[in-house]
Amino acid sequence: MVIDHDNVDDSTSTEPVMEKIHHHDVSSSSSDCESEKHISLKKNRLFGRKKPVHAVLGGGKSADIILWRDKQMSASILGSVTVIWLLFEWLGYHLLTFVCHSLILCLAVMFLWSNLSSFIHRSPPKFPEVILPEELFLTIAFSVRHEINRAFFTFREVAAGKDLKKFLMVVVVLWLISIIGGWFNFLTLSYIVIVMLHTVPFLYEKHEDKVDNIAGKALVEINKQYAVLDEKVLQKIPKCSFIGNQKQQ
Repeated sequence: MVIDHDNVDDSTSTEPVMEKIHHHDVSSSSSDCESEKHISLKKNRLFGRKKPVHAVLGGGKSADIILWRDKQMSASILGSVTVIWLLFEWLGYHLLTFVCHSLILCLAVMFLWSNLSSFIHRSPPKFPEVILPEELFLTIAFSVRHEINRAFFTFREVAAGKDLKKFLMVVVVLWLISIIGGWFNFLTLSYIVIVMLHTVPFLYEKHEDKVDNIAGKALVEINKQYAVLDEKVLQKIPKCSFIGNQKQQ
């Protein structure tokens, strides 16, 4: 039996070459993935955010509910809110009447279940001991306090007349809110806000790139229009004398 040494040497010599080519392909593909991730992180996101939507919303149970990660809980909350809105808006229910009737129904069911459990050969219901934690209320109070203080700071900063752009933005937002508030009552407006809270973030996360692209183009156009308005109108408005005296002091 004759062994062809040339073929053996060629096959053994090509093995490390193929390994190097395979290693190069793997490394290049991984580098391409890393570059794609780096490019995606560098995209101009809405409101200049650098975190995913789930992290921006808190990253906890509430974010899972808003983004429909927990579909059963999200559907339950949205369905319950819809039923309550229909009761108040269409059937003319009042809040105090609704609360009293709900408590009467719950108490009647529990009372009958506790007394009839021996007749139907079932164990009586076990009522859980509900104790609201103090930390929860402290956290809510601190959060509300922080938001109120930030609102007061923004109001004082806008009222000081130092930033005309922020002043116009606040006036436009308040004016739009007043118009929307005239169209709906408080209950309907609250229901619309809750529905939007359960739909807009979910749809935004699903079509994130498209929305960011359109929002970026719209923001560029708004800045151009504001620059023209600032150059032709706002800069020609004389500033009040007391603002200049405050700056000199």
